[in-house]
Amino acid sequence: MWKASERAGPVVLLVEDDEDLRDLTTQMLEMREFTVLAAKDPVSALMTCRVHSGNIDIMLTDLGLPGVSGGELARSAAAVRPSMKIVYVSGVPEDIAIKKGLIRAGSPFLAKPYTADRLAGLLRSVLAQDADVSPR
Repeated sequence: MWKASERAGPVVLLVEDDEDLRDLTTQMLEMREFTVLAAKDPVSALMTCRVHSGNIDIMLTDLGLPGVSGGELARSAAAVRPSMKIVYVSGVPEDIAIKKGLIRAGSPFLAKPYTADRLAGLLRSVLAQDADVSPR
């Protein structure tokens, strides 16, 4: 279902149905100081959102998931964890994903294949967007 690493970096809920890619991405992120909760499908991801007692900073989801798109999953997950950021990955080009209504224009998106540095850089950039805003 899901597993958590024992690191103390930003917490990423990784949703990827391909086991090898899920394991590889988990390793990429852990090597870059992220804590990873890995889910193999939308049901596992939503369960993790509901039962994980700690913070989940960002969800990294594939757009092509069995049964539901990553965009639909993101909307359901946001209802449970409204402060969680969302980043999409896909083998489908971004413009096609937007035209098909899978994601909104301007959503954080990374095309497959990606490098570990590009992935970590995008996640850190998305996480930093709200960190730059100080409460008043």
